[in-house]
Amino acid sequence: VQLQASGGGLVHPGSSLRLACAASGFALDNYAIGWFRQAPGKEREGVSWISSLHGDTYYKESVKGRFTISRDNAKNTAYLEMNNLKPEDTAVYYCAADHRDQHTLFIIKGVAKGHLEVWGQGTQVTVSS
Repeated sequence: VQLQASGGGLVHPGSSLRLACAASGFALDNYAIGWFRQAPGKEREGVSWISSLHGDTYYKESVKGRFTISRDNAKNTAYLEMNNLKPEDTAVYYCAADHRDQHTLFIIKGVAKGHLEVWGQGTQVTVSS
């Protein structure tokens, strides 16, 4: 049971990247997905969330209108499309999955602490001119 995050890279400001979070060993369609990031010297923060059943979404304020979370259950993969990237988006990005939609959302929002069932390894996103 694992998640594999990929798609990071070094890009210029204003560029786009699409991160992928591929699940193996379990079916992702029963799980909420959260994307987190951690910049050097900073705490990890929640970026975006998509629910398991209805595809409800949430975005951190600073990425609204630029990032889009989605899922393709047929491919057992979730995505984070990132447009108009800014230097402040530089971080290691992680995906996580959990059966509990609201629990995952609260952790993404930073209003709760707790464990998420499955974590992927990080993928580095660097935005620099």
